[in-house]
Amino acid sequence: MPLAPEPAPTVKQLLAFYLEAGVDCALADEPVDRLAEPDSATIAAPREIAAQRLVRETPAAAPSVSRSETAPAPEAAIASAREAARTAPSLEALRALLENFDGCALKHTATRLVFADGNPQARIMFVGEAPGRDEDIEGLPFVGRSGKLLDRMMSAIGLDRSKAYIANVIPWRPPGNRTPTPQETQICLPFIQRQIELVNPDVLVTLGNPSTQTLLSTREGIMKTRGKWFDYDTGTRTIRALATFHPAYLLRSPSYKRMSWLDLRAIAKQLEKVSSS
Repeated sequence: MPLAPEPAPTVKQLLAFYLEAGVDCALADEPVDRLAEPDSATIAAPREIAAQRLVRETPAAAPSVSRSETAPAPEAAIASAREAARTAPSLEALRALLENFDGCALKHTATRLVFADGNPQARIMFVGEAPGRDEDIEGLPFVGRSGKLLDRMMSAIGLDRSKAYIANVIPWRPPGNRTPTPQETQICLPFIQRQIELVNPDVLVTLGNPSTQTLLSTREGIMKTRGKWFDYDTGTRTIRALATFHPAYLLRSPSYKRMSWLDLRAIAKQLEKVSSS
């Protein structure tokens, strides 16, 4: 007996599939049916197509553009970022510098800058890796599902966004939520380092492996670094730093929430220790 064909997916199911795959924006105003038969009146003869293609692909048809005219080389972008970040006297100035910084290609594919959220005077600062789709839309870090979990994690030790400062190593969303390249991370690193220096918290919490390895200069994985205290040197002060799981990882692997709770208790004890000293 032949198997019955599966029903065609609904529009809602297709949209859900596209979102899961990272497709969240349209490239044209109208959809293109690439399975439709082409209009015979618009089909050019093979020789005409070949001639048109030759014209389009001839190098002389467009002026050559050097790399320096399209985007700065990574080394130059990193040097420019270091110099710009170093001169920022305040968080407001640092944000303005990032708004006008063109050395990172992620800026041109993101919807907006995701600088920070929370209280700049807070004694604790959380740093993740990069914004996701929800953060890119709202311009604030950790506002999606992982953000809601982070709020619950902070609440468990008596914190909320009025008592914490939250940021990411990368302030622009990578296309499709892909992993930032090492070059993109190095270009953005001076800005988050200056951001930490200006906030000057008593406790720094790195969320997940990328931010931990980038900020705490370790090559070990998060399973080995989580729950351990590090000394983060701003150049003017040493801040106590602890690595823990990223909330997005805990959503995928809820069995590790128990370990995360141990990390949160250690953070709470450190804050109590600092406040009593």
